[in-house]
Amino acid sequence: MKKIIARIAIAFTLLLVLYVGGVLLYGTLNDWVPEAKTPLENSGAASIPVIEDSLLTFVTWNLGFGGLGEESEFFFDHGNMYLSKGRMVRAPEEAVQKNNKGVEQFVSSTASDFFLFQEVDYHSKRSYFANQHELIRGQKTDYSAFFATNYRSPLVPIPVFEPWHLYGEVESGLGTYSKYQPYESVRLQLPGAFPWPVRLFQLDRCVALHRFRVKGDKELVVMNVHNSAYDADGSLKQQQMAFLKELFLKEYQAGHYVVVGGDWNQVPAFFRFDGYMPGRTQGYTQINIDPEYLPSDWQWAYDPRVPTNRKTKTPYRPGETFITLIDFFLVSPNVQIRQVKGIDQKFRYSDHQPVYLEVELK
Repeated sequence: MKKIIARIAIAFTLLLVLYVGGVLLYGTLNDWVPEAKTPLENSGAASIPVIEDSLLTFVTWNLGFGGLGEESEFFFDHGNMYLSKGRMVRAPEEAVQKNNKGVEQFVSSTASDFFLFQEVDYHSKRSYFANQHELIRGQKTDYSAFFATNYRSPLVPIPVFEPWHLYGEVESGLGTYSKYQPYESVRLQLPGAFPWPVRLFQLDRCVALHRFRVKGDKELVVMNVHNSAYDADGSLKQQQMAFLKELFLKEYQAGHYVVVGGDWNQVPAFFRFDGYMPGRTQGYTQINIDPEYLPSDWQWAYDPRVPTNRKTKTPYRPGETFITLIDFFLVSPNVQIRQVKGIDQKFRYSDHQPVYLEVELK
């Protein structure tokens, strides 16, 4: 009997080694390594080549790939990549359809010159292969439309020990949409990466940069950002922020207007991470952006009245689920903030909420 048990144990161990080894080999051979700079293709139809108006409006929103609405939780938020322990790995298809319908309705009903979206799924098992980029483009047929991939993997093998639940194929990224036609749009790879083998199945963070001509022979540079998450010590975000700082200053010093929006995965300087729920962090941490990150005439634009992010250890429960603010804008000194407003959707369609910004080009 002992010999039989020993043989079963050996066979199971060998199968486990072969399975994990096969997954790592497959991931390594199929690892997507993006270029430092990649031109982006316009799939939209904006026909306004020059910005004539000095007043402009922007919206930023992390869509949560259509799978993180109010009813959803995410097992990985518990810090275990090996077993789901019965927690949600993928939202039901009806929930994804509901969330995507909410995104479509929001885009259709919201008047904004620019939309900067993150976690836009293009072709992913987790969202039942719904193409959110096309869904959005269909609501703004007269807008330019750009998609910058920041997550591409033929197989994301989590939960590792539940192959029947695997996250599977993912292609997702940043979507930027505008009534104006940029004369240049590029994807810039951000520095920093998790160690092997984790990096094989993590996002390749980037910034989508778009250049628009403005009357008077000027230029507006709009950037869509999504910084790293799950780097507990913040080291990846620090590398990315250093890269972005150099980029921001370079564009402004060239005489350009600069507007940056997105999911920074960190809170603004002097803003309390637990400001909405003092002392009730539920084990979460988040770093603040350095108050001296940029000269004092640069401005962070956010609405402290409305949280933009909720955590996903459980479905959304008002008053219980931890909420914070990590989605906002940054503008250069030659851009005046006229209004910034968080849009409270009660996290119905995503684990993030939209932020609206109105500015004036000086």
